[in-house]
Amino acid sequence: MNAVLWRRLLAEFVGTGLLVAAVVGSGIMATRLSPGDVGLRLLENSIATALALGALILMLGPVSGAHLNPVVSAADWFLGRRTGTGLNGRDLGAYIAAQTTGAIGGCALADLMFRLPAVDLSATNRTGGHLWLGETVATAGLLLLVFALTRSGRTALAPAAVGAYIGAAYWFTSSTSFANPAVTIGRAFTDTFAGIAPASVPGFIAAQLAGLVVGVVLVAALYPAPAVIARPALQEHTS
Repeated sequence: MNAVLWRRLLAEFVGTGLLVAAVVGSGIMATRLSPGDVGLRLLENSIATALALGALILMLGPVSGAHLNPVVSAADWFLGRRTGTGLNGRDLGAYIAAQTTGAIGGCALADLMFRLPAVDLSATNRTGGHLWLGETVATAGLLLLVFALTRSGRTALAPAAVGAYIGAAYWFTSSTSFANPAVTIGRAFTDTFAGIAPASVPGFIAAQLAGLVVGVVLVAALYPAPAVIARPALQEHTS
């Protein structure tokens, strides 16, 4: 592993960990501040997540591209494979490993910050066709947004645009828009407001992979010209 890849993987590990810490931690805080109002808890959770995601993209985009999401990394590899502008296969596997371990670590960090057990598997079942459809829509829309920005040369808008999309998707999708396999796995390790039961994780990830396929097809159809094709998505990383 060369030094540049090492820095990129560290950025993906830390960034995904902080993203999950924001999701889980804000969910715990919202439950304590608004114990009788689920809608208000979701609002507090979604605002914190959207703002944290935008800040993390600003912070880590110049290092790794701030994918923070295996489906973004997979789409970057697939869409850039012919021109050599995306991740290669080795880097894709390393990114996914860093993102997933970071997500688990971020969940433990959030629990510890609120004096909860570091690992406490969630009992919140999230299953059903309507939730899987919501995850497919949320994931496809996220990928379309990310690569529309990168292929049209508007990556400077990514922090605000991606944060806004995820914040909105909390509300317009039935699943509250996980849209991220690493985050989904991480959230299985907390039995709090943001948790998902381990048995529900495979269905969510399958739906996210379906969203990956739909999103890549839409990007290829709507932005076929590689003139301003993405380097690793969201922002160009150092090389």
